Amino acid sequence: MLFRAICGLIVIDDGEIYIQGEKIDGNIIPQDIGLLLENPSFLKGLTGLQNLEIIASIRKIANVERILQVLDKVGLTEAKDKKYEAYSLGMKQRLAIANVIMEDPKILIFDEPTIAIDEEGIKVLKEIISKEKKKGKLILLASHEHDFISSLVDVHFYMKEGALVEKNR
Repeated sequence: MLFRAICGLIVIDDGEIYIQGEKIDGNIIPQDIGLLLENPSFLKGLTGLQNLEIIASIRKIANVERILQVLDKVGLTEAKDKKYEAYSLGMKQRLAIANVIMEDPKILIFDEPTIAIDEEGIKVLKEIISKEKKKGKLILLASHEHDFISSLVDVHFYMKEGALVEKNR
């Protein structure tokens, strides 16, 4: 729910959220965020490439060349022309990761990004996150996989019942 609130998808009952000095209140949806929420979905009758092209057409930041680059980066080059409905769960998750990074946003939010991804996919995801982190991007990760999180983050925040209960550096 926290990530949904940060992205302006839900209105919070208490507190305030600011992104780059702008208050997020339900009327404002922040720009320059790449978001992967748990259980992503795309249009079944279209290919992975076509799905990303439709999303890219909204802000007109990523062109076909860039989309092909990110599909290659996440390991979906061979599957770019395959219909989404024929994708395995891991391929669907990789497509969602490609969607997060394709417009080169300043803020990347990953909610349970390792679901259904094999060891090679996790390695690729770690490389992507590490490279984006070196570029100075803000990256928010939520995962129940402590080892995955620990290898990537600078600060751990622990939540329980919707409240921050602990912060570790």
